Amino acid sequence: MSVTVSITLNGESVSAAVEPSTLLVELIREHFRLTGTHVGCDTSQCGACVVHVNGCSVKSCTLLAVQVEGADISTIESLAKNGRLHPMQQAFKTHHGLQCGFCTPGVIMSALDLIANNPDPSEMEIRNWLEGNLCRCTGYNNIVRAISAGAQAMRS
Repeated sequence: MSVTVSITLNGESVSAAVEPSTLLVELIREHFRLTGTHVGCDTSQCGACVVHVNGCSVKSCTLLAVQVEGADISTIESLAKNGRLHPMQQAFKTHHGLQCGFCTPGVIMSALDLIANNPDPSEMEIRNWLEGNLCRCTGYNNIVRAISAGAQAMRS
């Protein structure tokens, strides 16, 4: 038995028929083919699947698609406009805040939620906020620098 889920995805009204057990990350990746949101662990530990639901960062592997009926969902694909990177994406590029890039979409989406709540976070506040985002490559120093620079660019 499938159910229809209607959401606003990256500013566009969309709907899909899904099984009741379909996760939000599956809806995003498999039904709408937006593959910037990654599945990294299947246990909600890594944060590679972070998206915004009604403006708040959430791990999309922890929500059923039916739970977000009517919600406004934003993924990493929503950030760049007209071929220009979002200031946070540009900061990650400029400050080498990524290596393999697998965790980067989730980290950026988490960082944007932090900046929405705290436009000028300290290094410790950034590190604490990222506790739910695992990066297996970088050691986080450049990620923290990138988030700080991205926040500064967004304030300008």
